[in-house]
Amino acid sequence: MKISFPAGALVATGLFALSAPAMAHVSFETPQATQNSTYKAVLRIPHGCAGAPTLKVSVRIPDGVVAVKPMPKAGWILDMVEKTYPKPVMVSGQPVTAGIGEIIWSGSLADEHFDEFVFQARVTDAVEAGSELAFPVVQTCATASEAWTEIAAPGQDSQALNRPAPTIRIVAAPSSAKSYTAGPITIEQPWSRATPAGAKVGGGYLRVTNTGREPDRLVGGTFPLAAKVEVHEMSLVDNVMRMKQLAGGLEIAPGATVELKPGGHHLMFLDLREGLKEGQVLRGTLVFEKAGPVEVEYQVRPMSGDAPAAGAHQHH
Repeated sequence: MKISFPAGALVATGLFALSAPAMAHVSFETPQATQNSTYKAVLRIPHGCAGAPTLKVSVRIPDGVVAVKPMPKAGWILDMVEKTYPKPVMVSGQPVTAGIGEIIWSGSLADEHFDEFVFQARVTDAVEAGSELAFPVVQTCATASEAWTEIAAPGQDSQALNRPAPTIRIVAAPSSAKSYTAGPITIEQPWSRATPAGAKVGGGYLRVTNTGREPDRLVGGTFPLAAKVEVHEMSLVDNVMRMKQLAGGLEIAPGATVELKPGGHHLMFLDLREGLKEGQVLRGTLVFEKAGPVEVEYQVRPMSGDAPAAGAHQHH
């Protein structure tokens, strides 16, 4: 289904062409979107095709993106092409089987001018947190076109592509932090930090409460990207911060809550196969001496990020 709106029926949006230095690629103003939240996509078109004016801009909506609403532009005709979703998705509590698959603006934008094309959408949790989501764009000019449709392969730098599709990084919603129980042991909000390029170690943080009458010990665990997980502590010795492994594990006394955090007790993820990326949610296990193994999910926060806010969790 194709829906067209004549230019005369459109409402001016206040967007206007700006004189600005040319940028190499078509891109989004905001390069990050949160799962299951409304994302305002501002697509920047910095130049025409080899000096020719841009006459049409089309954006293909990837799977996992729903509730798409494009913003009309004064002087441009707006078209929308519908597609059927691979499987029904819930929108406002109702199952939806189809939605907008492509947005097309038709008008004229001089090569020496810059403009923005806007739509809003919701990225569902069908798109993995930590991933890069591409929106292929075709920019049609009077005598040529620019297809910004190349998508980087896993591990490939998108900047190495000649015509990369504009992308956004998907991050998990803060409310996705969870708590877990195993007998008298409660684990709250496991999280980690994104790691620099080439890093071989990472850290794991969480809160553990023992509601029982006997002590237990956190002795280790597993992490999907690490060869080994160890329990460590940091302490100040002679004004120098030192880190060491707790070979016997970390005791959780009856009635006590112990927080594993940067600069104190923490988990070490050793020999990482790849770096941790902001927005990822990675499943691992914690192993207790008495409670046994407990499956948990770590939310990867920014490199300088703090622990998730207390209370933002769901119980398992």
